[in-house]
Amino acid sequence: MPEDSKPPRPRNAGRGAPVLAQFTAREQVGPATREALAGCWTDVTNAGGAAGFPFPPVDRSETGPALERIVDALAPDSCRLLAAVRDGELVGWLNLRRDQFELIAHWGTLHHVQTHPKVQGQGYGTALVQEARRVAREEMGLEQLRLAARAGVGLEDFYGRLGWREIGRWPGALRLAPGDDRDEILMHLSPL
Repeated sequence: MPEDSKPPRPRNAGRGAPVLAQFTAREQVGPATREALAGCWTDVTNAGGAAGFPFPPVDRSETGPALERIVDALAPDSCRLLAAVRDGELVGWLNLRRDQFELIAHWGTLHHVQTHPKVQGQGYGTALVQEARRVAREEMGLEQLRLAARAGVGLEDFYGRLGWREIGRWPGALRLAPGDDRDEILMHLSPL
């Protein structure tokens, strides 16, 4: 992780595993870390990743402001950013959120789950999602997680291997290009 950030409690899940960092407040995410996060988001999107920007190519003029909105919302009870780091370099991240409205405060959602293209398939995405599950359960007191994933890129298989189940689809909800409409897959994880 760039030197400018001091995330609380970096975790290493074992030998050969990534170092996992968690950010719960805006001031924990310094300029170099913001640049690394936005850069990862740009690279993932431009490689065809389904991480929130549908029309590549994108650049930091698009990913930077979107990242700032996430960083501005960071709060221990409602919005956290988890990052995977290898040899001091950011290789993936995700956003874990919950709504404070008491009717739905028992569940949270994952957003912008991404692993840099140069390290995909090496377990960093799995480590991030498993850490999000742990954080949701042990630190945020959540009982279940939800996410929406783009169909047509195998994400339902990835999440399925991690215990998530598909609970529905919004047919043709995502228009990636003229003639390229995709379902949005709704997924659920419970118990945590």
